[in-house]
Amino acid sequence: MVAVIANPAQRPQTEGQGQIVLSAQDITVAFGPKTVLENLSLEVRRGEILGFVGASGSGKSVLLRTVLGLTPKRSGTIRLFGVDVDKTSDAEQMRIDMRLGVLFQHGALFSALTVLENVQVPMREYLDLPRKLMDELAMLKIELVGLPADAAYKFPSELSGGMIKRAALARALALDPDIVFLDEPTSGLDPIGAAEFDELVIKLRDTMGLTVYMVTHDLDSLFTACDRIAVLGRKRVIVEGTIEDMLRSEEPWVKSYFRGKRARQLDLKGRA
Repeated sequence: MVAVIANPAQRPQTEGQGQIVLSAQDITVAFGPKTVLENLSLEVRRGEILGFVGASGSGKSVLLRTVLGLTPKRSGTIRLFGVDVDKTSDAEQMRIDMRLGVLFQHGALFSALTVLENVQVPMREYLDLPRKLMDELAMLKIELVGLPADAAYKFPSELSGGMIKRAALARALALDPDIVFLDEPTSGLDPIGAAEFDELVIKLRDTMGLTVYMVTHDLDSLFTACDRIAVLGRKRVIVEGTIEDMLRSEEPWVKSYFRGKRARQLDLKGRA
């Protein structure tokens, strides 16, 4: 049994908590004649862990990649930290990029680089630092995500699935970002490893003041780690709110997902 998280109001408050750090308004994305997202709107608040969920193939990762500028949109406005990303200068865009951290679904580590070198990739791209300082900073991030020191000198092929996720998270934290995007962070992990990863994300959010945007299918993550959940369906966000709101929803897909045969049998107080 895993209880629903405590009321977010009881968690440590960070400066500016509640402020909108990501705003996606009326986003439409299409690939040829196929429209994946249509007039979708979503906001993410500073200091929260937002869980983004939907059926397989509904476009969850497409929206994440669109926000990051990796997938073009046909229409709509994306604002990061109050700035319209379509109207930024190159210098301003770089400053925004440095405030973002990303963990892709399968880690996306460079196979020819050690963990230490992988974590240093964002530092090399955006900063001009001495090698010794980069080594020290990378080791700090590796320790921060719970990896042993000797993992720094291993290659991805020498790591377990859980260690790969942690190494990728260390890289996402390399520049001390304000918001971290996690794409299916617990996929492929056993239940114990997934629970430990959720606990790590919560701890990092609380200690570093992070905002977390988590694309996930994992019901445990949604119940235990997320302050708020947004559900993607019919090419847009159809329901958003707390886990209690999800449990009360009569939207067919939401009801089936959160209260169906394989869902957690929890009441609204989080008791099994």
